[in-house]
Amino acid sequence: MAIIAFLNYALVVFDFTYVPLRDFWLQGRVRLLSINLGGYQLEIPEEPIVVHRLPITQAYDWVKAIEPHRDTEAYLRRVEELEEELIQTSLRSPEVAEILEDLRQLSDEMIDTNPFLIANKTGTLEQIKNIMREHIWGEDGSSKEAFSIFWSQEHLATRNAIQELNFFNRKIRPLMETNYFRPIGENGRPVNNFGLLDFPFALIFFSEFLLRSWFISRRHTGVSWFDAMLWRWYDILLFAPVFFGLRSIRLLRILPVLIRLNQANLIDLKAIKKQASQGFVAGIAEDLTEVVVVGILNQVQGSIQRGELTDLLAQRNKNPYINLNDINEVAEISRLIVQLIINQVLPATREDLEAIIHHGLDKAIADIPGYQNFSKLPGVENLTQNIIEQTIHQVYSIVYTQIQHILEEDPEFDRLLDRLISTFTKSMSSEIQAQESMERMEYLLHALIEEIKVNYVQRLSEEDMEALLDQTRALRQAAQATMGNSGD
Repeated sequence: MAIIAFLNYALVVFDFTYVPLRDFWLQGRVRLLSINLGGYQLEIPEEPIVVHRLPITQAYDWVKAIEPHRDTEAYLRRVEELEEELIQTSLRSPEVAEILEDLRQLSDEMIDTNPFLIANKTGTLEQIKNIMREHIWGEDGSSKEAFSIFWSQEHLATRNAIQELNFFNRKIRPLMETNYFRPIGENGRPVNNFGLLDFPFALIFFSEFLLRSWFISRRHTGVSWFDAMLWRWYDILLFAPVFFGLRSIRLLRILPVLIRLNQANLIDLKAIKKQASQGFVAGIAEDLTEVVVVGILNQVQGSIQRGELTDLLAQRNKNPYINLNDINEVAEISRLIVQLIINQVLPATREDLEAIIHHGLDKAIADIPGYQNFSKLPGVENLTQNIIEQTIHQVYSIVYTQIQHILEEDPEFDRLLDRLISTFTKSMSSEIQAQESMERMEYLLHALIEEIKVNYVQRLSEEDMEALLDQTRALRQAAQATMGNSGD
Protein backbone atom coordinates (compact mmCIF):
# COMPACT_ATOMS: atom_id res chain seq x y z
CA MET A 1 0.00 0.00 0.00
CA ALA A 2 2.91 2.35 0.64
CA ILE A 3 4.24 1.72 -2.87
CA ILE A 4 0.77 2.18 -4.39
CA ALA A 5 0.38 5.46 -2.48
CA PHE A 6 3.77 6.61 -3.74
CA LEU A 7 2.88 5.76 -7.35
CA ASN A 8 -0.41 7.60 -7.00
CA TYR A 9 1.36 10.68 -5.64
CA ALA A 10 3.88 10.53 -8.49
CA LEU A 11 0.92 10.51 -10.90
CA VAL A 12 -0.61 13.49 -9.06
CA VAL A 13 2.62 15.48 -9.34
CA PHE A 14 2.96 14.53 -13.02
CA ASP A 15 -0.58 15.69 -13.71
CA PHE A 16 -0.09 18.89 -11.74
CA THR A 17 3.00 19.80 -13.78
CA TYR A 18 1.94 18.32 -17.12
CA VAL A 19 0.57 21.48 -18.75
CA PRO A 20 3.51 23.74 -17.72
CA LEU A 21 5.98 21.07 -18.91
CA ARG A 22 4.02 19.89 -21.94
CA ASP A 23 6.55 21.38 -24.37
CA PHE A 24 9.21 19.11 -22.89
CA TRP A 25 6.96 16.02 -22.92
CA LEU A 26 5.99 16.81 -26.53
CA GLN A 27 9.45 17.30 -28.02
CA GLY A 28 11.84 16.08 -25.33
CA ARG A 29 14.11 19.06 -25.97
CA VAL A 30 15.90 21.07 -23.32
CA ARG A 31 18.32 23.96 -23.35
CA LEU A 32 20.73 24.29 -20.45
CA LEU A 33 20.76 28.10 -20.44
CA SER A 34 18.68 30.75 -22.17
CA ILE A 35 19.14 34.46 -21.42
CA ASN A 36 17.43 37.31 -23.26
CA LEU A 37 18.12 40.78 -21.81
CA GLY A 38 17.27 43.63 -24.15
CA GLY A 39 19.32 43.08 -27.26
CA TYR A 40 21.60 40.54 -25.62
CA GLN A 41 20.66 36.89 -26.11
CA LEU A 42 22.58 33.84 -24.94
CA GLU A 43 21.52 30.25 -25.55
CA ILE A 44 23.59 27.25 -24.42
CA PRO A 45 23.67 25.08 -26.42
CA GLU A 46 22.59 26.88 -29.54
CA GLU A 47 20.35 23.95 -30.54
CA PRO A 48 18.28 22.27 -27.79
CA ILE A 49 19.33 18.82 -26.64
CA VAL A 50 16.86 15.99 -27.32
CA VAL A 51 16.42 14.04 -24.07
CA HIS A 52 13.65 11.65 -25.04
CA ARG A 53 11.39 10.75 -27.94
CA LEU A 54 8.62 8.99 -26.04
CA PRO A 55 5.02 9.62 -27.20
CA ILE A 56 3.99 10.95 -23.79
CA THR A 57 1.68 13.66 -25.08
CA GLN A 58 -0.10 11.22 -27.38
CA ALA A 59 -0.86 9.05 -24.36
CA TYR A 60 -1.75 11.82 -21.87
CA ASP A 61 -3.24 14.74 -23.80
CA TRP A 62 -6.72 13.22 -23.50
CA VAL A 63 -6.53 13.59 -19.70
CA LYS A 64 -6.30 17.36 -20.13
CA ALA A 65 -8.62 17.30 -23.17
CA ILE A 66 -5.80 18.83 -25.22
CA GLU A 67 -6.27 18.85 -29.00
CA PRO A 68 -4.10 20.20 -31.81
CA HIS A 69 -5.06 23.78 -32.63
CA ARG A 70 -6.75 23.95 -36.01
CA ASP A 71 -5.07 27.17 -37.16
CA THR A 72 -1.47 26.23 -36.37
CA GLU A 73 -2.07 22.67 -37.62
CA ALA A 74 -3.42 24.00 -40.90
CA TYR A 75 -0.40 26.31 -41.17
CA LEU A 76 2.07 23.45 -40.66
CA ARG A 77 0.20 21.16 -43.08
CA ARG A 78 0.39 23.88 -45.72
CA VAL A 79 4.17 24.07 -45.21
CA GLU A 80 4.41 20.33 -45.69
CA GLU A 81 2.40 20.62 -48.89
CA LEU A 82 4.86 23.27 -50.06
CA GLU A 83 7.77 20.91 -49.46
CA GLU A 84 6.06 18.19 -51.48
CA GLU A 85 5.26 20.55 -54.37
CA LEU A 86 8.85 21.76 -54.48
CA ILE A 87 9.94 18.15 -54.89
CA GLN A 88 7.33 17.33 -57.51
CA THR A 89 7.33 20.62 -59.47
CA SER A 90 9.43 23.77 -59.18
CA LEU A 91 9.54 26.99 -57.22
CA ARG A 92 7.98 28.93 -60.10
CA SER A 93 5.00 26.59 -60.55
CA PRO A 94 1.43 27.92 -60.06
CA GLU A 95 0.81 25.35 -57.29
CA VAL A 96 3.75 26.65 -55.29
CA ALA A 97 2.64 30.24 -55.85
CA GLU A 98 -0.84 29.36 -54.54
CA ILE A 99 0.57 27.71 -51.42
CA LEU A 100 2.85 30.66 -50.73
CA GLU A 101 -0.11 33.01 -51.05
CA ASP A 102 -2.02 30.91 -48.50
CA LEU A 103 0.96 30.91 -46.12
CA ARG A 104 1.23 34.69 -46.32
CA GLN A 105 -2.47 34.97 -45.50
CA LEU A 106 -2.23 32.42 -42.70
CA SER A 107 0.73 34.32 -41.26
CA ASP A 108 -1.26 37.55 -41.15
CA GLU A 109 -4.19 35.76 -39.52
CA MET A 110 -1.90 34.14 -36.96
CA ILE A 111 -0.45 37.51 -35.95
CA ASP A 112 -3.87 39.21 -35.86
CA THR A 113 -5.93 36.52 -34.11
CA ASN A 114 -3.22 35.04 -31.85
CA PRO A 115 -4.24 31.34 -31.78
CA PHE A 116 -1.74 30.84 -28.94
CA LEU A 117 -3.91 32.80 -26.51
CA ILE A 118 -6.14 29.89 -25.41
CA ALA A 119 -3.09 27.83 -24.46
CA ASN A 120 -1.66 30.82 -22.59
CA LYS A 121 1.33 30.77 -24.93
CA THR A 122 1.27 34.32 -26.28
CA GLY A 123 4.96 34.50 -25.45
CA THR A 124 5.56 31.71 -27.96
CA LEU A 125 3.94 33.79 -30.69
CA GLU A 126 6.16 36.74 -29.77
CA GLN A 127 9.17 34.46 -29.94
CA ILE A 128 8.13 33.30 -33.44
CA LYS A 129 7.70 36.89 -34.59
CA ASN A 130 11.08 37.91 -33.19
CA ILE A 131 12.83 35.00 -34.89
CA MET A 132 11.29 35.82 -38.25
CA ARG A 133 12.04 39.56 -37.92
CA GLU A 134 15.66 38.87 -37.08
CA HIS A 135 15.95 36.36 -39.93
CA ILE A 136 14.58 38.76 -42.54
CA TRP A 137 15.57 42.21 -41.33
CA GLY A 138 18.41 41.47 -38.91
CA GLU A 139 16.81 44.12 -36.73
CA ASP A 140 13.41 45.32 -35.57
CA GLY A 141 10.72 45.55 -38.21
CA SER A 142 7.21 44.47 -39.08
CA SER A 143 6.62 40.79 -38.39
CA LYS A 144 3.82 40.67 -40.97
CA GLU A 145 6.12 42.03 -43.67
CA ALA A 146 8.83 39.61 -42.55
CA PHE A 147 6.50 36.62 -43.05
CA SER A 148 5.26 38.07 -46.32
CA ILE A 149 8.82 38.33 -47.63
CA PHE A 150 9.78 34.90 -46.30
CA TRP A 151 6.86 33.19 -48.10
CA SER A 152 7.59 34.76 -51.47
CA GLN A 153 9.04 33.13 -54.58
CA GLU A 154 11.66 35.86 -54.94
CA HIS A 155 12.98 35.37 -51.39
CA LEU A 156 13.05 31.57 -51.64
CA ALA A 157 14.77 31.78 -55.01
CA THR A 158 17.37 34.22 -53.68
CA ARG A 159 18.22 32.41 -50.46
CA ASN A 160 17.70 28.81 -51.56
CA ALA A 161 14.24 27.39 -50.80
CA ILE A 162 15.57 24.20 -49.21
CA GLN A 163 17.74 26.11 -46.73
CA GLU A 164 14.89 28.46 -45.84
CA LEU A 165 12.50 25.59 -45.25
CA ASN A 166 15.14 23.93 -43.09
CA PHE A 167 15.37 27.16 -41.11
CA PHE A 168 11.58 27.18 -40.66
CA ASN A 169 11.49 23.54 -39.57
CA ARG A 170 14.37 24.05 -37.15
CA LYS A 171 13.34 27.40 -35.58
CA ILE A 172 9.64 28.03 -36.18
CA ARG A 173 7.94 24.65 -36.50
CA PRO A 174 8.90 23.38 -32.95
CA LEU A 175 7.38 26.52 -31.46
CA MET A 176 4.17 26.25 -33.49
CA GLU A 177 3.82 22.57 -32.62
CA THR A 178 3.61 23.42 -28.93
CA ASN A 179 0.34 25.29 -29.48
CA TYR A 180 -2.88 23.46 -28.62
CA PHE A 181 -6.58 23.89 -28.01
CA ARG A 182 -8.19 23.00 -24.69
CA PRO A 183 -11.96 23.33 -24.28
CA ILE A 184 -13.52 25.15 -21.34
CA GLY A 185 -15.98 23.27 -19.15
CA GLU A 186 -19.26 24.48 -17.69
CA ASN A 187 -17.43 25.48 -14.53
CA GLY A 188 -15.47 28.05 -16.50
CA ARG A 189 -12.21 26.11 -16.20
CA PRO A 190 -10.33 23.96 -18.70
CA VAL A 191 -11.60 20.38 -18.94
CA ASN A 192 -9.64 17.95 -16.77
CA ASN A 193 -10.23 14.19 -16.88
CA PHE A 194 -7.68 13.29 -14.20
CA GLY A 195 -10.48 12.10 -11.92
CA LEU A 196 -10.94 9.09 -14.21
CA LEU A 197 -7.32 8.07 -13.60
CA ASP A 198 -7.46 8.84 -9.90
CA PHE A 199 -10.74 7.07 -9.17
CA PRO A 200 -9.34 3.47 -9.08
CA PHE A 201 -6.65 4.61 -6.63
CA ALA A 202 -9.25 6.41 -4.49
CA LEU A 203 -11.41 3.28 -4.44
CA ILE A 204 -8.45 1.17 -3.27
CA PHE A 205 -7.47 3.68 -0.57
CA PHE A 206 -11.08 4.08 0.63
CA SER A 207 -11.55 0.32 0.97
CA GLU A 208 -8.22 -0.07 2.73
CA PHE A 209 -9.10 2.83 5.07
CA LEU A 210 -12.33 1.14 6.14
CA LEU A 211 -10.65 -2.23 6.68
CA ARG A 212 -7.63 -0.82 8.50
CA SER A 213 -9.72 1.34 10.84
CA TRP A 214 -12.01 -1.64 11.54
CA PHE A 215 -9.05 -3.84 12.48
CA ILE A 216 -7.66 -1.06 14.70
CA SER A 217 -10.99 -0.79 16.53
CA ARG A 218 -11.02 -4.56 17.08
CA ARG A 219 -7.39 -4.72 18.19
CA HIS A 220 -7.56 -1.91 20.80
CA THR A 221 -9.97 -2.00 23.73
CA GLY A 222 -12.28 0.99 24.02
CA VAL A 223 -11.55 2.28 20.51
CA SER A 224 -14.64 2.59 18.33
CA TRP A 225 -14.62 2.33 14.56
CA PHE A 226 -15.06 6.10 14.30
CA ASP A 227 -12.21 6.67 16.76
CA ALA A 228 -10.01 4.44 14.62
CA MET A 229 -10.94 6.51 11.56
CA LEU A 230 -9.84 9.62 13.41
CA TRP A 231 -6.67 7.73 14.34
CA ARG A 232 -5.87 7.44 10.61
CA TRP A 233 -7.32 10.82 9.62
CA TYR A 234 -4.44 11.61 7.25
CA ASP A 235 -5.41 8.71 4.97
CA ILE A 236 -8.59 10.60 4.07
CA LEU A 237 -6.42 12.85 1.87
CA LEU A 238 -5.80 9.86 -0.40
CA PHE A 239 -9.43 9.46 -1.45
CA ALA A 240 -11.21 12.68 -0.50
CA PRO A 241 -13.14 14.11 -3.50
CA VAL A 242 -11.58 17.16 -5.13
CA PHE A 243 -13.96 19.88 -6.24
CA PHE A 244 -13.55 22.43 -9.00
CA GLY A 245 -10.48 24.61 -8.71
CA LEU A 246 -9.10 22.71 -5.69
CA ARG A 247 -6.94 20.14 -7.46
CA SER A 248 -3.85 21.45 -5.68
CA ILE A 249 -5.24 19.83 -2.51
CA ARG A 250 -4.11 16.52 -3.99
CA LEU A 251 -0.53 17.63 -3.33
CA LEU A 252 -1.27 17.27 0.40
CA ARG A 253 -1.23 13.52 -0.14
CA ILE A 254 2.49 13.78 0.47
CA LEU A 255 1.67 13.56 4.21
CA PRO A 256 0.07 10.06 4.22
CA VAL A 257 2.54 8.91 1.56
CA LEU A 258 5.55 9.83 3.71
CA ILE A 259 3.96 8.31 6.81
CA ARG A 260 3.27 5.04 4.98
CA LEU A 261 6.76 4.88 3.46
CA ASN A 262 8.25 5.48 6.90
CA GLN A 263 6.06 2.83 8.51
CA ALA A 264 7.05 0.38 5.76
CA ASN A 265 10.75 1.16 6.45
CA LEU A 266 11.19 2.29 2.84
CA ILE A 267 12.45 5.67 4.05
CA ASP A 268 13.72 6.95 7.41
CA LEU A 269 12.12 10.14 8.68
CA LYS A 270 13.79 10.12 12.10
CA ALA A 271 16.40 12.70 11.12
CA ILE A 272 13.77 14.93 9.50
CA LYS A 273 11.45 14.63 12.49
CA LYS A 274 14.34 15.41 14.82
CA GLN A 275 15.37 18.51 12.90
CA ALA A 276 11.78 19.69 12.53
CA SER A 277 11.05 19.29 16.23
CA GLN A 278 14.29 21.02 17.20
CA GLY A 279 13.56 23.87 14.83
CA PHE A 280 10.09 24.20 16.35
CA VAL A 281 11.50 24.14 19.88
CA ALA A 282 14.13 26.73 18.98
CA GLY A 283 11.43 28.95 17.48
CA ILE A 284 9.12 29.00 20.50
CA ALA A 285 11.48 28.25 23.38
CA GLU A 286 12.42 31.88 24.00
CA ASP A 287 8.84 33.17 24.17
CA LEU A 288 7.57 30.08 25.98
CA THR A 289 10.31 30.19 28.59
CA GLU A 290 9.71 33.82 29.43
CA VAL A 291 5.93 33.45 29.51
CA VAL A 292 5.97 30.35 31.71
CA VAL A 293 8.53 31.64 34.20
CA VAL A 294 6.94 35.08 34.46
CA GLY A 295 3.51 33.49 34.81
CA ILE A 296 4.67 31.30 37.70
CA LEU A 297 6.35 34.20 39.44
CA ASN A 298 3.24 36.35 38.98
CA GLN A 299 1.13 33.61 40.56
CA VAL A 300 3.45 33.46 43.56
CA GLN A 301 3.40 37.25 43.89
CA GLY A 302 -0.37 37.27 43.68
CA SER A 303 -0.64 34.64 46.38
CA ILE A 304 1.62 36.65 48.66
CA GLN A 305 -0.32 39.88 48.06
CA ARG A 306 -3.65 38.15 48.73
CA GLY A 307 -2.36 36.98 52.11
CA GLU A 308 -2.47 33.31 51.25
CA LEU A 309 0.88 32.77 53.00
CA THR A 310 -0.62 34.06 56.25
CA ASP A 311 -3.73 31.93 55.74
CA LEU A 312 -1.59 28.86 55.13
CA LEU A 313 0.36 29.30 58.35
CA ALA A 314 -2.79 30.09 60.35
CA GLN A 315 -4.59 27.07 58.93
CA ARG A 316 -1.65 24.87 59.83
CA ASN A 317 -2.02 25.83 63.49
CA LYS A 318 -5.81 25.47 63.52
CA ASN A 319 -5.90 22.04 62.00
CA PRO A 320 -4.15 19.24 63.87
CA TYR A 321 -1.39 17.46 62.00
CA ILE A 322 -2.54 14.05 60.73
CA ASN A 323 -0.04 11.26 61.21
CA LEU A 324 -0.77 8.41 58.82
CA ASN A 325 1.64 5.77 60.17
CA ASP A 326 2.38 6.75 63.79
CA ILE A 327 5.95 7.53 62.78
CA ASN A 328 7.71 10.85 63.23
CA GLU A 329 9.26 11.05 59.80
CA VAL A 330 11.40 14.09 60.64
CA ALA A 331 12.96 12.34 63.63
CA GLU A 332 13.50 9.12 61.70
CA ILE A 333 15.10 10.96 58.79
CA SER A 334 17.36 12.83 61.20
CA ARG A 335 18.29 9.56 62.88
CA LEU A 336 19.09 7.88 59.53
CA ILE A 337 21.28 10.77 58.44
CA VAL A 338 23.17 10.83 61.71
CA GLN A 339 23.58 7.02 61.64
CA LEU A 340 24.94 7.23 58.13
CA ILE A 341 27.45 9.86 59.22
CA ILE A 342 28.50 8.01 62.38
CA ASN A 343 28.64 4.46 61.01
CA GLN A 344 29.95 5.11 57.51
CA VAL A 345 31.41 8.56 57.07
CA LEU A 346 33.29 9.13 60.31
CA PRO A 347 35.15 5.78 60.30
CA ALA A 348 36.22 6.36 56.70
CA THR A 349 37.49 9.86 57.48
CA ARG A 350 38.95 9.18 60.92
CA GLU A 351 42.60 9.47 59.86
CA ASP A 352 41.94 12.75 58.02
CA LEU A 353 40.05 14.21 60.98
CA GLU A 354 42.76 13.19 63.41
CA ALA A 355 45.40 14.72 61.12
CA ILE A 356 43.50 18.03 61.06
CA ILE A 357 43.12 18.02 64.87
CA HIS A 358 46.78 17.05 65.28
CA HIS A 359 47.83 19.95 63.09
CA GLY A 360 45.67 22.36 65.09
CA LEU A 361 47.10 21.20 68.42
CA ASP A 362 50.67 21.46 67.07
CA LYS A 363 50.08 25.07 66.15
CA ALA A 364 48.41 25.84 69.48
CA ILE A 365 51.26 24.29 71.52
CA ALA A 366 53.88 25.98 69.34
CA ASP A 367 52.36 29.36 70.20
CA ILE A 368 52.78 28.78 73.95
CA PRO A 369 55.50 31.14 75.32
CA GLY A 370 58.75 29.35 76.04
CA TYR A 371 57.74 26.12 74.32
CA GLN A 372 60.30 26.58 71.55
CA ASN A 373 63.14 26.55 74.07
CA PHE A 374 61.56 23.74 76.08
CA SER A 375 61.11 21.54 73.02
CA LYS A 376 64.85 21.61 72.34
CA LEU A 377 65.46 19.43 75.39
CA PRO A 378 66.16 15.77 74.54
CA GLY A 379 63.02 13.64 74.10
CA VAL A 380 60.59 16.51 74.79
CA GLU A 381 59.37 16.88 71.19
CA ASN A 382 58.76 13.13 70.75
CA LEU A 383 56.99 13.02 74.12
CA THR A 384 54.78 15.91 73.13
CA GLN A 385 53.81 14.24 69.83
CA ASN A 386 53.01 10.97 71.62
CA ILE A 387 50.84 12.76 74.18
CA ILE A 388 48.98 14.63 71.40
CA GLU A 389 48.34 11.45 69.42
CA GLN A 390 47.14 9.53 72.47
CA THR A 391 44.89 12.41 73.50
CA ILE A 392 43.34 12.67 70.02
CA HIS A 393 42.72 8.90 69.85
CA GLN A 394 41.14 8.86 73.31
CA VAL A 395 38.94 11.91 72.68
CA TYR A 396 37.80 10.63 69.29
CA SER A 397 37.00 7.19 70.72
CA ILE A 398 35.07 8.64 73.68
CA VAL A 399 33.03 11.04 71.49
CA TYR A 400 32.35 8.39 68.84
CA THR A 401 31.26 5.84 71.49
CA GLN A 402 28.93 8.32 73.19
CA ILE A 403 27.31 9.28 69.89
CA GLN A 404 26.75 5.60 69.11
CA HIS A 405 25.08 5.14 72.52
CA ILE A 406 22.83 8.09 71.81
CA LEU A 407 21.76 6.63 68.45
CA GLU A 408 20.75 3.34 70.00
CA GLU A 409 17.03 2.70 70.50
CA ASP A 410 16.20 5.16 73.24
CA PRO A 411 12.53 6.10 73.76
CA GLU A 412 13.47 8.96 76.05
CA PHE A 413 15.79 10.43 73.41
CA ASP A 414 13.05 10.11 70.78
CA ARG A 415 10.57 11.89 73.08
CA LEU A 416 12.97 14.73 73.76
CA LEU A 417 13.77 15.06 70.04
CA ASP A 418 10.05 15.18 69.14
CA ARG A 419 9.42 17.85 71.78
CA LEU A 420 12.35 19.90 70.50
CA ILE A 421 11.12 19.74 66.91
CA SER A 422 7.53 20.58 67.94
CA THR A 423 8.59 23.50 70.12
CA PHE A 424 10.88 24.86 67.44
CA THR A 425 8.16 24.60 64.78
CA LYS A 426 5.50 26.28 66.91
CA SER A 427 7.82 29.05 67.98
CA MET A 428 8.96 29.72 64.44
CA SER A 429 5.36 29.69 63.15
CA SER A 430 4.16 32.03 65.91
CA GLU A 431 6.95 34.50 65.32
CA ILE A 432 6.42 34.43 61.57
CA GLN A 433 2.69 35.10 61.98
CA ALA A 434 3.34 38.23 63.97
CA GLN A 435 1.79 41.10 62.05
CA GLU A 436 4.96 43.10 61.69
CA SER A 437 7.06 40.05 60.75
CA MET A 438 4.48 38.79 58.23
CA GLU A 439 4.13 42.16 56.49
CA ARG A 440 7.86 42.53 56.30
CA MET A 441 8.27 38.99 54.94
CA GLU A 442 5.54 39.47 52.31
CA TYR A 443 7.13 42.73 51.20
CA LEU A 444 10.58 41.16 50.96
CA LEU A 445 9.30 38.10 49.06
CA HIS A 446 7.36 40.29 46.61
CA ALA A 447 10.42 42.49 46.03
CA LEU A 448 12.69 39.46 45.64
CA ILE A 449 10.45 37.91 42.98
CA GLU A 450 10.27 41.22 41.12
CA GLU A 451 14.07 41.41 41.10
CA ILE A 452 14.27 37.82 39.85
CA LYS A 453 11.98 38.69 36.93
CA VAL A 454 14.05 41.74 36.05
CA ASN A 455 17.49 40.23 36.47
CA TYR A 456 17.14 36.58 35.49
CA VAL A 457 14.06 36.05 33.35
CA GLN A 458 15.30 38.54 30.79
CA ARG A 459 18.64 36.73 30.68
CA LEU A 460 16.82 33.43 30.30
CA SER A 461 14.86 34.69 27.29
CA GLU A 462 18.05 35.99 25.72
CA GLU A 463 19.71 32.58 25.79
CA ASP A 464 20.80 31.24 22.43
CA MET A 465 18.28 28.45 21.96
CA GLU A 466 20.27 26.88 19.14
CA ALA A 467 23.28 26.69 21.47
CA LEU A 468 21.10 25.11 24.15
CA LEU A 469 19.87 22.54 21.64
CA ASP A 470 23.48 21.82 20.65
CA GLN A 471 24.33 21.24 24.30
CA THR A 472 21.29 18.97 24.66
CA ARG A 473 22.34 16.92 21.64
CA ALA A 474 25.91 16.66 22.94
CA LEU A 475 24.70 15.46 26.35
CA ARG A 476 22.37 12.93 24.73
CA GLN A 477 25.17 11.58 22.53
CA ALA A 478 27.52 11.35 25.49
CA ALA A 479 24.88 9.47 27.48
CA GLN A 480 24.26 7.06 24.61
CA ALA A 481 27.98 6.48 24.19
CA THR A 482 28.34 5.80 27.90
CA MET A 483 25.44 3.34 27.82
CA GLY A 484 26.93 1.65 24.77
CA ASN A 485 30.33 1.27 26.44
CA SER A 486 28.77 -0.07 29.62
CA GLY A 487 26.80 -2.58 27.54
CA ASP A 488 29.97 -3.73 25.84
